[in-house]
This record gives sequence, C-alpha cells and structure tokens, in this order.
Amino acid sequence: MLHPESSEQGLLESVLAPLLEDFQYWFTRSRALLENQEIPFLENEKQANLLERVLQAHQEVNTVRTLLTLTDGQVGVDTSTLMAWHQLVAEC
Repeated sequence: MLHPESSEQGLLESVLAPLLEDFQYWFTRSRALLENQEIPFLENEKQANLLERVLQAHQEVNTVRTLLTLTDGQVGVDTSTLMAWHQLVAEC
C-alpha cells in the first residue's frame, strides 16, 4: 500500500534539495563578487546593502538545508521565502 505522506515527502525533498543547492551556489558566487569587487554601477552603500541581504539569505538557505537533512526531508519552505530568494538572485 502506498503511503501518501512518504510520496509527498519524497517529492518535496526531490524538488527542494536541488533548489536549495542552486540558491547556495548563487549566493556563494554573489557573496564572493560583492566582497571582492567594486561594482561600478552600484554605490558603495547599495553594494554593502546587497551584500548584507545576500549574507542573510545565504544563512537562511544553510539553515533550511540543515533542517531538511536533520528531519529526513520533513521540513518545507514558505513560498514567499523562496520568491524573496529568487528575487535576490535576480537582483544580483
């Protein structure tokens, strides 16, 4: 007999884990760029603000990845949070 919770959990994990890896990759790249390069079209204050938001989002992604691992895929992420991360990646 199929267990709907197991299949939902597997689906969530199969979609969420790679998505979190992508966010981690792009936030790591953005962080390196913002910390080590002066972006000519950004004022220093705006670059610092963008870096601060990237650092915060990166920490959030790391936390969710840890929770996903510790709970064997039984944790999710609110859609509004995913959209905010997506918007930040697009901004970078």
